[in-house]
Amino acid sequence: MVTFREMNVQRIAEDPNRSTQDKIKELLELESEARGLQRAASESPMNAYDGLDADLRQIRLLLGRLGWREPKKGAATL
Repeated sequence: MVTFREMNVQRIAEDPNRSTQDKIKELLELESEARGLQRAASESPMNAYDGLDADLRQIRLLLGRLGWREPKKGAATL
């Protein structure tokens, strides 16, 4: 089953009118939203498999293919 978020990721990836930087920016926004939903799901009696893990994996794979690297985190970051 393909989730709505996976469809958005695919749409972003295949859009020839977006620059790589625009794609990365939008994917990072989707990732942030998915992580927020995942945190909320872990704190409530929502469905244990909500597809967010697969969505996050898909986003991360595409970010890697686009050349994005996660910034190193220091000791003071959250």
